[in-house]
Amino acid sequence: MNPDTLHLIPLLVFTFVAAGLVKGVTGMGLPTVAMALLTTALPPLAAAALLVVPSFVTNLWQLLAGPSTRAVLRRLWPMMLGIVLGTVGGAAGLARVDPRWSGVGLGLALILYAAYALRAPQLAVPKAAEPWLGPLVGVLTGLITGATGVFVMPAVPYLQALRLSKDDLVQALGLSFTVSTVALAVGLSGHGAFSVGQLGLSVLVILPALAGMWLGQVIRQRISAVWFRRGFLLFLLGLGVELVVRPFW
Repeated sequence: MNPDTLHLIPLLVFTFVAAGLVKGVTGMGLPTVAMALLTTALPPLAAAALLVVPSFVTNLWQLLAGPSTRAVLRRLWPMMLGIVLGTVGGAAGLARVDPRWSGVGLGLALILYAAYALRAPQLAVPKAAEPWLGPLVGVLTGLITGATGVFVMPAVPYLQALRLSKDDLVQALGLSFTVSTVALAVGLSGHGAFSVGQLGLSVLVILPALAGMWLGQVIRQRISAVWFRRGFLLFLLGLGVELVVRPFW
């Protein structure tokens, strides 16, 4: 760690406690919140590099904690392959595009996700459509992940539309986010986006993220998760709008 990064410590601690808290309450949202907050002070490329390790650790934990890991892998591997291909290919967007405009892409992704989640439409994917729709959703999710660092669209709506059991859905989300994280790390490494300093900071913020998850799990027992989720989505919507309009200020 060098003097140029010391001033980032308060921001990193706050960001990953907040992101972990959201994940602890809702079961998702760590990369989304982290990207949204970090890009208020960092280029999207640097923000994406910092979230790789805590995102991987927390999502792998979520994947392995349930009883149906093998079944989820067998059902969703074509989608995961699509995520890898799309993310590695789309990472050039974060690496090469002017940070102002990659921030706009991130803002649009946040707005799209928040608007969808606030409406919460009841979708269902026919079993016969999974063999072709899963890989397509995977590639689209990967392209958006590679370009913005956000893992949620359209993977989350698709997985919810599969009508999985609660436990299987949690594991499926953990699988999707874990694969997205690894693929993003590979894609960014291919463009020289990782440095020893970034990896060191990424490892250090595991503890704030885990602390936030623990706090979120405590809060989940005491408040309405529905109202918390709604406030969180409105927060993301506001941040998304700010990122979209920022280049025009």
